[in-house]
Amino acid sequence: MNRRPALVAAFVAALSLGLAACSSSDPAPPAGTAASAAPDADSPRAVTIGALSISETAPLWAAVEAGVFAEHGLDVTVQPIQGGAQAMPALLNGDIDFSVGQPFGAMRASLQGLDVKIVANYAQSLADGDDINSVVVGAGSDITTPADLAGRKVAVNSLGAAGDLTIMAAVEADGGDPSTIEFVEVAFPDAAAQLDAGNIDAAWVPEPFVSMVVGAGGARVVDPYQATLPGLPTLVLQTTGATVTDDPELVAAVRDAFTEAFAWAEDNDDAVRQSLVDEMSLPEPAAANLRFPRFSTQIDLDVLQGLADLAVEHGFFDSAPDLDTLVVVD
Repeated sequence: MNRRPALVAAFVAALSLGLAACSSSDPAPPAGTAASAAPDADSPRAVTIGALSISETAPLWAAVEAGVFAEHGLDVTVQPIQGGAQAMPALLNGDIDFSVGQPFGAMRASLQGLDVKIVANYAQSLADGDDINSVVVGAGSDITTPADLAGRKVAVNSLGAAGDLTIMAAVEADGGDPSTIEFVEVAFPDAAAQLDAGNIDAAWVPEPFVSMVVGAGGARVVDPYQATLPGLPTLVLQTTGATVTDDPELVAAVRDAFTEAFAWAEDNDDAVRQSLVDEMSLPEPAAANLRFPRFSTQIDLDVLQGLADLAVEHGFFDSAPDLDTLVVVD
């Protein structure tokens, strides 16, 4: 039986509730400490996957509902999380078995000596056209170019990560001074309200929040991933090194299930978009027109290395992480 957290009907309230519920006061034993036989459809393994409550999670929700993961012997619970600051402790404490999150968080954790591994790609930003995340402003804003963000208050969902890093790079490339930007941490579902209240000048958000802000009269300023590292992975699949070592059959089954889930999602676009309606209470017209990233489990090490090098250049890291150690692929 597939198990997923119930989300209440109101869209923003549902997201806020889900994003807050990311850990347990009584952590379970770390994944991999009691590895059993390989997952099998007749004897499924319970697996909890932490994931952001954003549109990019739609293929995961839909594929779980369709039984794709069950066919690989996996009884999946999708646990909503806000960002790496919540996901990493939950992963390391064993509250979740796998995490779908930004690669930047895994890089930082690796540099801190934490037992985290990237075992597959999940989603990549678009190399051209409107990207699936953007810096947006509210109606009537005088911010129209990346350089205009200098000296302004800009929201990101997690400080010191790929969002503010790529924004700084885009502002610098446009002739602005990125050191004058005041970054503040605001959860994605709260960004539009903070813009409307004038508490922030701009916000970096993914879909569906880009479309929500623009649809309310706001505007896109820059797609920072595309402006700095086109095709940058937005999300990767992470687990602990202990799980990779002690339970490789589980890792392989989860990776294979995601590969099949993305292939299934490509052939079942209507079902994927329906999951946005069911799980995020998104109106059907909005779900039908929402822009998706490229979904794939294949990791682009060159682009990830570019992200690591950019982090060193802008002082986010003292040195680049060793991707040969951090990334575990077949």
